[in-house]
Amino acid sequence: MESYLIQIFNGLSLGSILLLIALGLAITFGLMNVINMAHGELIMIGAYSAYMVQMFFITYVPAHLFDWYFILAIPFAFLLAAGIGLLLELTVIRHLYGRPLDSLLATFGAGLILQQAARTIFGAPNVGVENPSFLTGGIQILSVTLPYTRLFIILLVASCTFLLYLYFYKTSNGRRIRAVMQNRDMAKCVGVSSRRIDATTFALGAGFAGVAGTALSLIGPVGPTIGTYYIIDAFMVVVVGGVGMLAGTIAGAFGIGIFNTLFEYWTNASLGKVLIFALIIAFLQWKPSGIFSLRTRSVD
Repeated sequence: MESYLIQIFNGLSLGSILLLIALGLAITFGLMNVINMAHGELIMIGAYSAYMVQMFFITYVPAHLFDWYFILAIPFAFLLAAGIGLLLELTVIRHLYGRPLDSLLATFGAGLILQQAARTIFGAPNVGVENPSFLTGGIQILSVTLPYTRLFIILLVASCTFLLYLYFYKTSNGRRIRAVMQNRDMAKCVGVSSRRIDATTFALGAGFAGVAGTALSLIGPVGPTIGTYYIIDAFMVVVVGGVGMLAGTIAGAFGIGIFNTLFEYWTNASLGKVLIFALIIAFLQWKPSGIFSLRTRSVD
């Protein structure tokens, strides 16, 4: 019983991480149909943001205030990654809409440039981010310890998802984004600036990738390739959940996280990954559009 409880918690933890990583990708891929191969590097920027804020606090802030560094690192990572994402959209992606292969290659090249920039600034070796004292230890449940870091990540993901829901469904700009996502031409006809929406949405997706990077810095070392390990899983979450669907992204992330953890527990890490891929292929044969899909009106 306890072993299964551990695996379910690990699955929820992995699913929350995948969800936070995939949120930004679901926004940009769903709206602009751009395969952003630099998404992993935007995650890396968020992780290094946490490291930079940590070093600033170590150097210039009194020691008794050190724990505040991570709280401030989250909005800083969001703004920095959003700014770089906006710059990437304005200079590269904006000129490649409707050319998916060119945009894929361009974002892949941009990702390599960002990786090399990180190596130049911070060095090739990985760096570490120290956990704040309030995230040290865990909660004991039935002789099972649930780490505070994982619980904090789950809470962070829930907060980001709720804020994104409020933005999409309770604000005028969110309604414009959904209008462009459902029917770009019709949205243009009623006065919605699709270019402004594209830039805003890409920056928003990049910002959430930065927040994901700060979360990853809590559970492992930070290096130039930290985001590369998760990019394939993030694309799987988006495709399984349904492109552009927030509810589908949530279901896909937790489904993949729990099944992946259980498969690895029953077999091993390599075979578990093979089984989850096989399950996804079989599922997409049954529902090619994913768990949820956009409802649109078409005229024959």
